[in-house]
Amino acid sequence: MPGKLDGVRILIVDDDRDVAEAMDVVLRSEGADTHTVADGNAAILACQDGMPDVVVLDMMLPRRSGFLVLEKIKGHEDSPLVIMVTANEGKRHQAYAENLGVDDYLIKPVPMGKLVETTVALLKQREEEEDDADDSDE
Repeated sequence: MPGKLDGVRILIVDDDRDVAEAMDVVLRSEGADTHTVADGNAAILACQDGMPDVVVLDMMLPRRSGFLVLEKIKGHEDSPLVIMVTANEGKRHQAYAENLGVDDYLIKPVPMGKLVETTVALLKQREEEEDDADDSDE
């Protein structure tokens, strides 16, 4: 039975091994091809090596914050979708992330079903936007 995320390349960036592992298991169970890294610099390198379709990005990371990672990987034509996950409920942080181009912002602890639903919805939205752009090119 096909999963909701068959063939989708997802980079999970979280320094909490238990959280990253839980996300990895759930996303893989839906068919995603996942890769996990534990710090901001590794996230940027992973994106340079092969841009994922989606990045699940923790805000508080060693070596380079989630905001600095977001700044580096968004704003390009082939930028991945980015879902920022954080325990920080401050509205200023969310507004800053949105200003940098985050596609969604989830507060930890994130229910795994919500993570899957959010990922599926963002991918569907991007596909519809690309279809609309293709239609307007004709």
